[in-house]
Amino acid sequence: IDRLVQTNTTVTSCSWDAERCRWSVETASGAVHEADALILATGQLDQPSRPSIEGADTFAGHSFHSAEWDHDYPLSGKRVAVIGTGASAVQLVPEIALKVKRLSVFQRTGNWFLPRHNRRYNATVRAAIERIPGLQALRRKFVFEYTESLTLAIRHPNTVGRLARARSVAFMRSQLKDQQIRAKAWPDYTFGCKRILFSSHYLPALQRPNVELVTDAIARITPTGIVTATGATHELDCVIWATGFKTTDFMFPMRVSGGDGVDLHEYWSGGAHAHLGMCVPGFPNMFVMYGPNTNPSGGSIIVYLEAQAAYIRQALQQLRSRAAGAIEVRAEVEAASDRALQARFAGTAWTQCDSWYRDENGRIVTNWPGYMREYLEQTSQLDTADYRFAPLPDRAPVVSA
Repeated sequence: IDRLVQTNTTVTSCSWDAERCRWSVETASGAVHEADALILATGQLDQPSRPSIEGADTFAGHSFHSAEWDHDYPLSGKRVAVIGTGASAVQLVPEIALKVKRLSVFQRTGNWFLPRHNRRYNATVRAAIERIPGLQALRRKFVFEYTESLTLAIRHPNTVGRLARARSVAFMRSQLKDQQIRAKAWPDYTFGCKRILFSSHYLPALQRPNVELVTDAIARITPTGIVTATGATHELDCVIWATGFKTTDFMFPMRVSGGDGVDLHEYWSGGAHAHLGMCVPGFPNMFVMYGPNTNPSGGSIIVYLEAQAAYIRQALQQLRSRAAGAIEVRAEVEAASDRALQARFAGTAWTQCDSWYRDENGRIVTNWPGYMREYLEQTSQLDTADYRFAPLPDRAPVVSA
């Protein structure tokens, strides 16, 4: 497949030609590629986000975003700040805390944690997996159902959610022996409203003698470090931005123009939405992977991606078998599915705080409101009645891109 991949290329615009039933894809270099179908697989977590903090550009030390890690910069013996305490920070803080001279972790809100058992398999376990029929399938089934139980807890915060929260509380108390750090790190929102984090190493790392958890707001950044709202100054050699991604931007700032020149950014001005997270009315032969409302809360995005790939393949097969030029989801179908999807968030933990799941209007545009098994069921078979088909114009075919 590497022969089909064009690397180091930025796509600036994609436009649909209704007469020819083709997409034109333009790159930053000015090259134009044509395709019968367009799959936007940029996802939700691809564009690093940095908050606007006064003086950030004046810092004289080294800095980088966690998604753009500078492997050439040695952290050993340095005074380092990590801004952010989400999923990115949870992975990197325990590792760099072992190397740096001093680590200041700047937290806006705490997180709910559950243990992450990531042990090496011994020879006996490996042999059992290899030789006992069905054992690995059973283990995978257990993991699937376990992650589905997290969605169950989020969907029912006053019942199952309370039990899951109790487990998280017990785990976090067992890890946070230091009462002062416990008070700082403790979340103040409903379990499951924000992303639940899995780590058995992050909370203990906060209690290392060379680590400080800072919960005061950052007022500004100076050439030598960070100044908080209380006036405290943290002298630093390096700042690591563990501030996540522009989760609701999807493929933007890429310009995508559909039928009649409709701009996707304008079409989504009230919040991103697509039928099954993949198909947008007015944009024939275009499919989005890891699109609106397909982020898992407890499971694996790979489950969704595999389902989407299979669904898109069905759509392309329909084009071929019908000798059609275009397939487009019906507007009324997409509108109905979006209303039903958004209605499922009512009463769930997702609605009980602010999070990166929401856009600037407060609409939850990232997460799937149900279970993985439901998404698999709904995408297992493409219903041709949900789509319009356009005849194939008289032209030479090109491969999908």
